[in-house]
Amino acid sequence: MFARILLFAAESGERLRGVNFSAVKPESNGDSDAASSGSGTLYLVGTPIGNLEDITLRALRTLKEVDLIACEDTRQTQKLLNHYSIEKRTVSYHEHNELERAAELIVHLEKGEDVAVVSDAGMPGVSDPGYRLVGLAVRHHIRVVPIPGASAFLSALVASGLPTDSFRFGGFLPAKAGARRTLLESSRTSPRTQIFYEAPHRLVETLQDVVDVIGPDRRVVVAREVTKLHEEFLRGPAAEVLNELKKRPEVKGEITLLLAKGEERATPQASASVATRVRELMQSEQMEEKNALKQAAKEFGLSKSEAYREWQRAK
Repeated sequence: MFARILLFAAESGERLRGVNFSAVKPESNGDSDAASSGSGTLYLVGTPIGNLEDITLRALRTLKEVDLIACEDTRQTQKLLNHYSIEKRTVSYHEHNELERAAELIVHLEKGEDVAVVSDAGMPGVSDPGYRLVGLAVRHHIRVVPIPGASAFLSALVASGLPTDSFRFGGFLPAKAGARRTLLESSRTSPRTQIFYEAPHRLVETLQDVVDVIGPDRRVVVAREVTKLHEEFLRGPAAEVLNELKKRPEVKGEITLLLAKGEERATPQASASVATRVRELMQSEQMEEKNALKQAAKEFGLSKSEAYREWQRAK
């Protein structure tokens, strides 16, 4: 027997309403009740990230009941709608028309229409369009309802074998090497599992950056094509995973890259050791400071920037 709950709308002064989850009609399921202003509801609907079966009953019902579906790619969404025999009006809503289309969707909502927003895969607004529309809807006092669904980075995390007690999702890594290396350097000693999306054609280059900046022994996981036919998890030290991928003619598919928690920062004793080694190389090998730092960093498994900081601390 389904329980009945009460929804409280303190800010708008809405009256209390009983919600019966055994009902399927929009006027009684708690999802499609319009705001007191008479405006419609904006639904953020999670869609499959690969396997079309990874969608909730609530998401399917919502897509059937709304007046309009705003899609990152109408052609991609149409495949999903066709699979579940859903006939509904769609409109494009993507990064190139987001600013203009968001205002148009607000007009629909203020007329009392319910609008669902979907991305090509996963939850809208997570590395996909949606944030601007949600912000605009909130400013216009339009009800925003999330319909939870599949998530590539969460699916990759729970199957990675890396700690899940504390993690950070960083979205897509920068395309430019300099910015990417700077970001990786900031993650070097992080106490959290780091999660990023990466383009397949940049994955080998990025893993080389991980080896150079963070170190060859840092545990990494490459989750490829999660929930799809060719799903694959590559786990191990960064250097080993890099070597495995270098053997392949190319890397294909959707990529999630996970980095294990960072190690503790070097102790004063380690700093002194780095400094001692730099001085030895400069004296016995007649190396310039820059080259000595580079050599010491390699020997201690540090990035060049970290070795430089340890060198400065010991001075």
